[in-house]
Amino acid sequence: MRTPRLLTAVLLVAALAACSSSDDDTKTESKTVTLVTHESFAVSDAVLADFKKQSGLTVKVLRSGDAGALVNKAVLSKGNPQGDVLFGVDNTFLSRAVGADIFTEYEAKGLDGVPAALTQGTDGKATPVDYGDVCVNYDKAWFAGKKIAPPASYADLLKPAYKDLLVVENPATSSPGLAFLLGSIATEGEDGWKDYWTKLKANGALVVDGWEEAYQQRFTIGSQGKGDRPLVVSYASSPPAEVVYAEKKPADAPTAVVTDTCFRQVEYAGLLDGAENPENGKKLLDFLLSPAFQKDVPLQMFVFPAVDGTPLPAEFTKYAAVPAKPLTLPADQITKNREAWIDEWTNAVLR
Repeated sequence: MRTPRLLTAVLLVAALAACSSSDDDTKTESKTVTLVTHESFAVSDAVLADFKKQSGLTVKVLRSGDAGALVNKAVLSKGNPQGDVLFGVDNTFLSRAVGADIFTEYEAKGLDGVPAALTQGTDGKATPVDYGDVCVNYDKAWFAGKKIAPPASYADLLKPAYKDLLVVENPATSSPGLAFLLGSIATEGEDGWKDYWTKLKANGALVVDGWEEAYQQRFTIGSQGKGDRPLVVSYASSPPAEVVYAEKKPADAPTAVVTDTCFRQVEYAGLLDGAENPENGKKLLDFLLSPAFQKDVPLQMFVFPAVDGTPLPAEFTKYAAVPAKPLTLPADQITKNREAWIDEWTNAVLR
C-alpha cells in the first residue's frame, strides 16, 4: 500500500528534524572535552577561560582519587574510558598504564621543550606535564631552638639525635609515602632497604595513613593541631606553599628540605584509548604543555613545569628546593616490584 503524500511529507520533515537535532547534539558534544584527573588537579580560571576562547572547547574535569586509583579505573574501563584525556599518572604507575595500552600514541605540541629525562618510559603514549620531589621537610625554628643540626640524609634519620622526631606516610595508602619508600630502596638497594626500615622504626618513626594527617596534624608546623614531630615526609615545594598560604607573609619560609632524601615524581597525561572526542583531546594535551598552562602550574599544584625555560614565580625561585641529584628508579622496576615491596614493608614496619 502506498503512503499518502501528506503523511510522507510529515514523516520527511520529522526525519530531517531528527537528523538536525542529532547533528546539533554531536556538535554540542564535540565542544566539550573531558579530563579525568586526581583530586589535586588545579588550574587558574583565567587560563582555562583563555583556552576556551581560543579553542571553543569547554573542559569538563572529572576528579577521581590518586594516581593509583586513576590508573586502576582506566585499566578496567579500557576501550570505554570515562573521558578523553587522563592527567595525573606518575612514574610509580607509568609502566602499568603504558603496558596496559590505556593511551593512544600522540606527540603533543611543545614536547620538544621537555627534557629527555622526563620522557623515558612513555613510548610516545604519555606526555610529561610536571614534576616534583618528595623529600623530608623540617621545622627550622624547632631545630634552631634545640641547637640540633637537621638531618642531611636517609642515614642520618637513624641517628639517636632524631629519635621520635619523624612522621612518614604509609606507602600502601599515600603517594608521598610510596615515593619515600622508593627513595629508601634507591638509596639502600633491594638487599638493604628492609633492614633500614627496621632501624627507622626502632628509632621512633611514626607511620600515618596520608599526607594530610602527617603534615597538618603531626608536623610541628601543621595548621590543624599542635604537632610534635619536626620532621615530615612532604614535598620540595612545601616551603613556598608555607609562604604563599600564610595569613601574614613571613620574611622566610619556616620549613626547609633535606635534599638528599628527595625522590623525583613526574606526572603525565595521555589520550585515552577509545575516547569519544580524540581530536579535541589532542588539543587539550597541547594545552597542558602550552606556555600559559605551564606557567600556571607552580602556584596551582606546587610542582615544577615540565617545559624547560618556563618562568617560575618568585616564591619558587626563592624557597623551593631543587636537589642536584634526585633519587629515581626505572618505571618498569617499580611496576614489577611495587606490590611486593609494599607487602614486605607492611610486614617489616606495621606487624
